[in-house]
Amino acid sequence: MANSLKSAQFLMESRLPGAASQSAEACFDLGVAYSCGTGGVSVDLIEAHKWFNLAALKGSEEGQAMRAEIAGEMSAREIAEAQRQARAVIAMTQLRAA
Repeated sequence: MANSLKSAQFLMESRLPGAASQSAEACFDLGVAYSCGTGGVSVDLIEAHKWFNLAALKGSEEGQAMRAEIAGEMSAREIAEAQRQARAVIAMTQLRAA
């Protein structure tokens, strides 16, 4: 259990800086982590959708495909929340760049 928690922490710490700058690959990797529970991360489809959405906005075709796939498992309310969170990340990133 300790190893999987360390793996999850490493994944988050190594990918969040890239994701904050909107790297499509980093966003996609976080989407995969949250959609599959990779490295001990808890499955969270709202988080996964958010990161796949951000990857798709950066041009990732894989992000588009995975976003559509997990959306089929989510309620309209969950999708709306994921989209709200993605917009918040975009706004935060734009504020930092200004």
